[in-house]
Amino acid sequence: MRKKRLAGNILKNSLGWIIALVWILPIAGIFMTAIRPYSEVINGWWQFEEFNPTFSNFTGALFHESSPLLQGMINSLYIAVPATIIPLILATMAGYGIARYRFPLRKTFIITVVMTLALPQQMIAVPIFQIMSSLGLVDSFWGLILVHTAWGIPWTTFFMRNYFKTLPVTIEEAARIDGASDSQIFFRVVLPNAFPAIASAAALQFTWVWSDFFLALILIYSPSKILATQRIPLMRGQYQVDWGLLSAASILVMIVPIMIYILLQRYYVRGMVGWTIK
Repeated sequence: MRKKRLAGNILKNSLGWIIALVWILPIAGIFMTAIRPYSEVINGWWQFEEFNPTFSNFTGALFHESSPLLQGMINSLYIAVPATIIPLILATMAGYGIARYRFPLRKTFIITVVMTLALPQQMIAVPIFQIMSSLGLVDSFWGLILVHTAWGIPWTTFFMRNYFKTLPVTIEEAARIDGASDSQIFFRVVLPNAFPAIASAAALQFTWVWSDFFLALILIYSPSKILATQRIPLMRGQYQVDWGLLSAASILVMIVPIMIYILLQRYYVRGMVGWTIK
């Protein structure tokens, strides 16, 4: 029996290591391509006859002549920060209201919110462009912020509603007996206890907005306004592709959401209860 368990554990661990290796291999390839000169990786990044690491690809991507990534990252921050804060504020209040208060068509409203989560962006790309064009918000940061806010509110509302359902009502009832108003209960009692869910939702929303390419592609055109994800394809040469430059640019764009996850990792797992359905 012990031999069977030992063989099973060895098999599981071996399978896990194989999956991890397959998963991390492309990332390792991108990293090695980014830190080595083009001449060393032209025949494959796994060739190590010469190995002279350099940061020239990173500086070349940040200060690219025609499409500097540094400006694109600044533009992405202009979009990602308000497009994370605004829907988070609105959806947190909406989620609490749905979780705690009864009102007509409440279940219908919840079902409608859930249905919007399955709506693909490509399906409504034309209506989005027409609406933004009629509002004069095409090629505008505020237009893209508005779209990301509208897109983020449904899933964040559903997320926060599920989290609030897990919080005990007794603390709120005690505060209400002590004379606290609904707004005081929300801001002084509920909100501090909901920080893990808020941090998790903020990390997810920021990452999705930061990594967005499709919505930015249909709404942002000016060379000075295009975002970081839009600038990476523009770094391709007409007759030659510098894979080291593109790899370095990809890593630089990935670093920002990774730093957000590292900063909020202590709250992230605790806040994931928001995905459970009750």
